[in-house]
Amino acid sequence: MFASNATLDRADIPARLAGLLRPDQIVTDEAQLREASVDRFKKYQAVHGVWTAPPPAAIAYAESTQDVSAVLRFADEHRVNIVPRTGRTGTEGGLETAVADTVVLDCSRMDQVLSIDEENMQATVQAGVPLQVLEDRLRARGLTTGHSPQSKPLAQYGGLVATRSIGQFSTLYGAIEDMVTGLEAVFPGGGVRRIKSVPRRSAGPDIRHVVIGNEGALCVITEVTVTVFRHHPENDEFHGALVDDMRTGVAILREVVTNGFHPSVARLYSPEDANQHFAHFSDGKCVVVFVAEGPKGIVAATSEEITRVLDSHPHEKVEPALIQDWFANLNWGQDKIDAEKAAMLEHSHLGYTTEVSADWSAVADLYDAVMHRIRTEYPHAGDLTMLGGHSSHSYRTGTNMYFVYDYRIDCPPEQEIDKYHLPINAIIVEEALRHGGSMVHHHGIGKYRTPWTEAEHGSAYPVLAALKEAFDPNGIMNKGTVFPVVGAPA
Repeated sequence: MFASNATLDRADIPARLAGLLRPDQIVTDEAQLREASVDRFKKYQAVHGVWTAPPPAAIAYAESTQDVSAVLRFADEHRVNIVPRTGRTGTEGGLETAVADTVVLDCSRMDQVLSIDEENMQATVQAGVPLQVLEDRLRARGLTTGHSPQSKPLAQYGGLVATRSIGQFSTLYGAIEDMVTGLEAVFPGGGVRRIKSVPRRSAGPDIRHVVIGNEGALCVITEVTVTVFRHHPENDEFHGALVDDMRTGVAILREVVTNGFHPSVARLYSPEDANQHFAHFSDGKCVVVFVAEGPKGIVAATSEEITRVLDSHPHEKVEPALIQDWFANLNWGQDKIDAEKAAMLEHSHLGYTTEVSADWSAVADLYDAVMHRIRTEYPHAGDLTMLGGHSSHSYRTGTNMYFVYDYRIDCPPEQEIDKYHLPINAIIVEEALRHGGSMVHHHGIGKYRTPWTEAEHGSAYPVLAALKEAFDPNGIMNKGTVFPVVGAPA
């Protein structure tokens, strides 16, 4: 049995919610509750109808900030665990119900674009607004969010902000934390807190970052204001190159970015990972990809620098049209998720990723160390059908590394996570920390990297822990996410 801290019986929880919300805002259907107990971390189990997390007592669909406040006030009073969600694209177990008698608080019906302010270059949306919806409205005005994670067709703003999401054009536009200028959130007990949108202020610590990245472990995000950008797709220029090794590719990325240039896309793929995307031209080599975006003058200067840097390293040029074709098919929608499910059922084959970050001086060594350890220490390396990685988000001080691993599954679905994903994930996390990097670059800690949360933050961990004590003293917010607890799933 899964433990629960709730002071109410399981059946009483939806009954009490009925005094706060309309009947059509409360779901107790068993099939929907089972599906709500996991996220894409357990996608292989879910597609086989295997459920290893406790089903929630109810799904509560909030339609306003007042609804969220009422549910959190109720939950705090009765010690009911809350798992907030919006677009349901989480990949690290952050949406998993770690304890029994949880309420999944779904904000996807809070889906209004509240304003688009072209003079001040910002937009305000409710938490359940899909990123694609806002992007489409902005594109009609010659603007863009600048945010394009792979989940763009499905992701919603509450989850994007809660997980510190990043998009494929981050080297130019930044990550979600660079875009959020103001927000509204509801804390345990029902308190509604608004952080106003201003260009900048020096009025103490930036309290936006108490909320951004909290993964539902401190509060529920209900409204977000983000900056927007001019959009000039007609000026885009595409660059690609084949290089012999990852170190050369890292050197190319580093030189372009540290020289002060900001291509919207700056990527490096290992030969194995490149074969998944560029098999028609990669020829067993590493692939470097750049896209220059923005006003004509900026694009011209950026392309000139990319060409100069590439020409200073041994490489083979890739035709721009090949990169442009790849660029047009970056994102995952429901169609690709459905195809992945079909492949899992038919072939018992799965792919996962673990993303970390490190300084320029460490990232190539980190990559080599991870490859070596997985190939020599992981006992089921023979089941791997692909092991590689790519860098996709670069900064003046370093870059990320996205490790990608695919495997054949020869065990029951309920054993797949423990046999394959967790041991590989552990090696990657351990090596990232050993090389002075971060164990997670943008997917969030979720519930399966919490054993390393204290190691990640080191002597600063008490600062993080104090936030939990201050804002969620009764421990009702997304138990087991971000903050390590006894009894969380392993």
